[in-house]
Amino acid sequence: MSSTQLRVFLLFSAGYFVSYVFRGVNLGFAPLITHDLGLSAADLGLLTSLYFLGFAGAQIPAGVLLDHYGTRRVTAGTLLFAAAGIWVFGTAHGIGTMMLGRLLIGVGVSVCLGAAFKALAQYFEPARLPLVNGLVMAVGGLGGVVVGSPLTWVLTFASWRAVCGGLGVLTILVALALWTLAPEKREKHHGTSLAGQFKGTWHILKSAAFWKIASFSVVTQGVFYSMQSLWVGAWMRDVMGFAPREAAALVSILGVAMMAGCVGFGAAARSLERRGVSLYAFCGIGMALFVVTQVLIMLRAPLPAGLLWAAYGIFGGTGILSYAVLARHLPQQLIGRGNTTLTLILFLLIFGFQIGVGAVLSLWPADAGHYPAAAHLTAWSVLVALQIASAIWYVLPSRALAKPIHLQAEHPS
Repeated sequence: MSSTQLRVFLLFSAGYFVSYVFRGVNLGFAPLITHDLGLSAADLGLLTSLYFLGFAGAQIPAGVLLDHYGTRRVTAGTLLFAAAGIWVFGTAHGIGTMMLGRLLIGVGVSVCLGAAFKALAQYFEPARLPLVNGLVMAVGGLGGVVVGSPLTWVLTFASWRAVCGGLGVLTILVALALWTLAPEKREKHHGTSLAGQFKGTWHILKSAAFWKIASFSVVTQGVFYSMQSLWVGAWMRDVMGFAPREAAALVSILGVAMMAGCVGFGAAARSLERRGVSLYAFCGIGMALFVVTQVLIMLRAPLPAGLLWAAYGIFGGTGILSYAVLARHLPQQLIGRGNTTLTLILFLLIFGFQIGVGAVLSLWPADAGHYPAAAHLTAWSVLVALQIASAIWYVLPSRALAKPIHLQAEHPS
C-alpha cells in the first residue's frame, strides 16, 4: 500500500468510524433518555431511526455531489452538519428538538460510507476492493464496539449530554483532517451539469442488475444495523435476562466480530475468486449464514451467548461485499452515485425496520421499560421472513448480471 493509498484509507475510515458511533450511540443512551423523557419503545424507535431517515434522504444528492465535487470537500463539509446535530441533540430538553438533532446527524454523515468506497475505488485496483472495503468496515465497526462496554463505562462518570459534546468536537477534528490531508483525484466529467448527474442516478435505479445485486444485501444489512444500533440490547435484557453490563459486553463482542468478519470475508473473497467462486455467490453464502444465525438466536440454541452474538457480527457484515460487486458493473463516473443509491435503499430499510420493531413491541404492555419475549420474537420473526423472501430473489437465475450497467452520455452544462 503506497503512502497515498494509506492516507486515503485512514482518513476516510475515520469518517466512517464517526458515522458508525453516531449510528449506535443511542444503544447506550436509551435507558437514560427513556428515563429522562418517559419514552415508549415506539418513541425510542422513531427518535433513533431519524438518523437513518436523514442519512437515506441525503443519499441521492450526496452521490451527485461526490461525483461532481469530489470526496474530500464533500465529506469534510457535510460532517459539520453532524457536529451541529449532536450538539442540538445533547442540549435538547424535548423530544422534538432531539429528533431534529438526530436528523441533522444522519444528513451530516450521509456521505461517509459512499465517499470512502468511491475514494478507494479511485486509488485501488478492483481486485483489492473487497479486502480494503472490508478493512474500512472493520474500522467503522470499532464504533460498534465503542457503543458497547466503553460507552457504558464512560456514562458511569459523565452524563450523556457531556458525551454528545465530546462527539461534536471529535467530528470537527475529523472534518478538518479530511479537508487538509485527504488527496483528491480530478475527474474528467466535472463539467457535467448537476441535472445530468441526477439522470445518472435515475439510470441506476432503472437497472435490473442493480436490483439483483441489492436485493438480499439491503435486507440483511437493514436487519443487522437496525438491531445492532438499538434493539439487540433490549433483546439481551428482556429475552435472555442479561444485566445491562453483560448486555453491553455482548454488544462489544458483536462489534469486534463484525470487524473480524469484514476483514476475513474480504480477504477470503479474493482468494476464492481465484478458485472460481464468484464474489456474488460468496456474498450470498455469507448472508445466508447470517439468517441461520438469527434463527439460532431466536430458538435459544444451547450454545454460549458470546459465540452466537459473535456469529451474528461476523456474518452480519458480509452484505457489504455487494458494494464491490456493484463497482464491477458500473463505469468509473457512476461509482459514487451507485454506492450512495445502494446505501439509500439500505438506510430506508433500516429506518423502517427500526420503527417497525418499536411499533410491534409497543403492542405489548411494558414492565419498567421491559417487554415480554413474545413481543421480541414476533418482531424478529417478521424480519427473518423478509430476509428469506429476498434470498429467494437473489438466487433465482437472471440475465441481468451478464452485462455491465452503461451510462448514456452526460452533457456538460
